[in-house]
Amino acid sequence: VDKDALDTQVKDRKIQEAAEKARDEELANEMKQNDKIMCMLEERQKNDIRNINKAISEFQKNFQKPETRREFDLSDPQALKKDRPARLSDNDPRCTVSGLQKFMGEDLNYDQRMKFQKEQLREWSLQQQRDWKNALADQKFADHLYDKSRIELDRKTMEQQRKEEESRRAVCAATKDFNRTQAAELAERKKLEKYQKMKDDMDEISSLLQGNLLSENPEQAVSSFGRHRVITDRWKGMNQDQLMAIRYSQQQQVLEKLRLKDEERQRDAEWDRQSMQAARAQLVLERHQQRQNRERRQVLDNINAELSQEQKSKNIYLKEEAYSNFPTGQYYAQFNTTSR
Repeated sequence: VDKDALDTQVKDRKIQEAAEKARDEELANEMKQNDKIMCMLEERQKNDIRNINKAISEFQKNFQKPETRREFDLSDPQALKKDRPARLSDNDPRCTVSGLQKFMGEDLNYDQRMKFQKEQLREWSLQQQRDWKNALADQKFADHLYDKSRIELDRKTMEQQRKEEESRRAVCAATKDFNRTQAAELAERKKLEKYQKMKDDMDEISSLLQGNLLSENPEQAVSSFGRHRVITDRWKGMNQDQLMAIRYSQQQQVLEKLRLKDEERQRDAEWDRQSMQAARAQLVLERHQQRQNRERRQVLDNINAELSQEQKSKNIYLKEEAYSNFPTGQYYAQFNTTSR
């Protein structure tokens, strides 16, 4: 059993499992961050809708009261209580010619009444202009706060994405450096093994060539205790059976060496295949993360576009409401009421 190879495989397996665990944790953190961003966006949208509805309610409460409508005098529940008698005195300004309450040749209070109506109309116009300017200032301030908060949220989102990209890049660089170091160590170990094997082979050949093993006198190594025993420092050769046994052992060694080389070649191929799979998986993961970043950026752009469209619609709606409440209608309604 090649314990070093097994230990290397176990170590590589642990490193691969640690890398997969780190990638899974990174993906889980990214999913949590995406969920947090989506919750923040939904909360911001809800707050915007709530603020818009509140602004509309405040505007209707302050600038669209029932008393300011032109037809309010037709449906005023307090009309009978506010009504006065047809004539209070001889100088009652309500006693017009059509009322048959006071017969006069000319309208003596025409100048004062017209002056009063013009002054009243001017006051109404100035008050309407002041209200309109205040509403525009409040709306501009609210838009400024909204744009500022949106820019701050976008900045935080981009900063978070940049940190995630840097951490992902650091993990990839560390993985590449580790793989490069492992490959260099493996190449160096193979080189040393090859050099040591070549050195051992040369030493063995030199020992065989320079020793007494290849001499022509095999009898000098026979021991005095029997021919089955030899003097080790004088032994010069072997018989045919011994040579056949050695050749058989050498053949077995050659076969074993071929088997070991085949196993080593298979391990190298497996290592190369795993390295290619890891590199391909890393490339697929990087492309998937880039695609997710593009999709997330597109979602943010769509949300910003929708918010901008809603802001434009709100401005158009406010302008239309402002134009519909222009004081000209109120002036004619008041003038008709005063005339009556």
